[in-house]
Amino acid sequence: MIKAVLFDFDGTLADTAPDLGRALNRQRTARNQPPLPIELIRTEASAGARGLLSLGFDLKPGDPEYQAMREEFLSFYTEQLCQDTCLFPGITELLEQLDSRAIPWGIVTNKPAKFTGPLMHLLGLHHRAACIISGDDTPYSKPHPEPLLTACRQINMAPDHCIYLGDDIRDVQASLAAGVKPIVALYGYLGNCAPPETWGAAELIDHPRDLLHHI
Repeated sequence: MIKAVLFDFDGTLADTAPDLGRALNRQRTARNQPPLPIELIRTEASAGARGLLSLGFDLKPGDPEYQAMREEFLSFYTEQLCQDTCLFPGITELLEQLDSRAIPWGIVTNKPAKFTGPLMHLLGLHHRAACIISGDDTPYSKPHPEPLLTACRQINMAPDHCIYLGDDIRDVQASLAAGVKPIVALYGYLGNCAPPETWGAAELIDHPRDLLHHI
């Protein structure tokens, strides 16, 4: 029996790609490079600075310029953290349904807490979430199971009583390792890896409301 729902943040609960993309394109413009279209940015948005700097500049951790570019990207992102970020269509109604049924829900994301916390406040959700686990709240990040296990402990729920909704293969890998039921949000970013049908998730949904069929 499912008794709680955990959500990934970027690409699952909230569409953050416009603001992440603005920061990346600001860097590109400063270096006389054309802006990238939002459709391309969305595919890497779940991977944060690492994925976007790889997309925008072919930079990877360990490259000489990577750390300075990452710091600049995060600074630009902080300046306009929630200008165009919004909840995906249907998320508001889904959360209202969960609240009305007294089903606790929370956030488990690799996004650093210095962004997750303010965004949850700006979106008006901070007081409703049963837990908020950010990427630096545990020693490991997804696909390691520890963030999900930490969330389960915080809400006092057995992992096999929880769903984790995400849009990245790492979300499914973390769920399976933690013993949580993984469901893929096909409306999310999905990345550039193998098709979601091959990730090993229990279910795939096209719209947030479809999650209610699995509770």
